[in-house]
Amino acid sequence: MKKLLFALFALTLLVSCTGSSDISLPPAKDYTAENDKEITDYLTKNNLTATKSSTGLYYIITEPGTGAKPTASSKVTVAYKGYFTNGNVFDKSGAEGISFPLSEVIKGWTEGITYFKEGGSGVLLIPSHLGYGSYARTGIPAGSVLLFDVKLIKVN
Repeated sequence: MKKLLFALFALTLLVSCTGSSDISLPPAKDYTAENDKEITDYLTKNNLTATKSSTGLYYIITEPGTGAKPTASSKVTVAYKGYFTNGNVFDKSGAEGISFPLSEVIKGWTEGITYFKEGGSGVLLIPSHLGYGSYARTGIPAGSVLLFDVKLIKVN
């Protein structure tokens, strides 16, 4: 254990002394065209009609809700299921949902949840530039289109 800690300390010291602490990421890839095609193909295949916003977010409101309407800075409680266009689920909340500030989530959620009122539900179809971009996250490949079935339980 001491050897491992010493090795990490030595590596940290070496990196900080050489000024090489900047981690270079590969240049971002623009997935806009392929994401848009993937979304429109998904909508056609599943006989769905969605609204496309100016940012490229697609959304389907199945129940608009009747309560308060959130803003991009609201804290909300949302129940959701996140999946890919192939149907594979990558994340899911419980029926009670989870609470979070809309300002601290992916852009597709910050924008998309504001289309619903409390009690509302629907689907967000999020292109990668409004999700996790051109870099992979645990369980989510780079450039992924993300779909979320959402229910806005509460604007806190």
